[in-house]
Amino acid sequence: MNEPVRTLNKPTSMDIAYLAGVSQPTVSRALRGSSMVHPETRKRIEQIAKELNYSVNKSAASLRRQESNTIALLFFEDDTADESHINPFFLGMLGSITRACSDRGYDLLVSFQRFTDNWHVRYLEANRADGLILLGYGEYLKYQARLEQLVKQGTPFVRWGSVNSAGIGTVLGSDNKEGGRLATEHLIAERRHSVAFIGTASSNYPEFLDRYHGYVEALKSAKKIVDKNLQLPALSSEQDGYDATLALINNKQKFDGIVAASDLIAIGAIRALRENNIDVPNDVSVVGFDDIPAASLTNPSLTTVSQELSVAGEWLVDTLLANIEGEQVQSRAYPPRLVVRQSSTQGTKRF
Repeated sequence: MNEPVRTLNKPTSMDIAYLAGVSQPTVSRALRGSSMVHPETRKRIEQIAKELNYSVNKSAASLRRQESNTIALLFFEDDTADESHINPFFLGMLGSITRACSDRGYDLLVSFQRFTDNWHVRYLEANRADGLILLGYGEYLKYQARLEQLVKQGTPFVRWGSVNSAGIGTVLGSDNKEGGRLATEHLIAERRHSVAFIGTASSNYPEFLDRYHGYVEALKSAKKIVDKNLQLPALSSEQDGYDATLALINNKQKFDGIVAASDLIAIGAIRALRENNIDVPNDVSVVGFDDIPAASLTNPSLTTVSQELSVAGEWLVDTLLANIEGEQVQSRAYPPRLVVRQSSTQGTKRF
């Protein structure tokens, strides 16, 4: 597991878990004096806690006595081409979340939530789950009030999204601005001179907005003009990427690179380019964002920005369990990673 981003805030049980080489629930049990933890392990954990001046919020933890030993995973409704209405990026997290829950002795309840549902009050009142993991891009402003209600009623929850000072509750996510910068710098290094950004860059979709800001920062650092005509709105769907790219082509915009705000957008963009006899990557290089499983299967295979799906579930589960135990957990942004494949490198052979 990759090392989490370190913060300057007070230490948490996740910090102790990392230093001790154990899971966060093991730390919580050890500090409660549980006999389930091996004495040597408990001693090591207690020593690390002492060195970090860590203390348990016992008054908050005492509220947690009617436990269901279950975590609820709630998918928000997304605009998708199929009937699932679940973004494949978040479906890709399901495996790591399931494994993390199993390893930590928790059951996982998976549910799909429409914006019209009262999911924000249903779970804790019925004691169906000890805490919530919330996943989905969707339109942030549509569910903002419900997140505020979760905070107000004291429901432990964590979500994957844009990590910034305006975030509600505990938010984990990749450094989206850094990811947008990495994607754009890669295309500049590939000698692309007119790079477009396809994705809705507004506060309604803060992840996409952060990625756009990284794109702009990279262009400015390279002394390139930020052309507003090369930024087209698109939600996270293949059809939106296709339509936006057609608009670029039909408007006679000159471009030789595309930074897409998601892999689905990038896949739609590649389809539009190929239908118009524009070669990818020799005429136009394309970079996506997310590294969903389909990214490596496209033709050409898609260069993308990875959000480390294989371990993101562990980060979410451990953070939520720390919250359930009464800790003041911190929102954290994790460094993204550029995965270079065929769609961005000129002269690449395809089969």
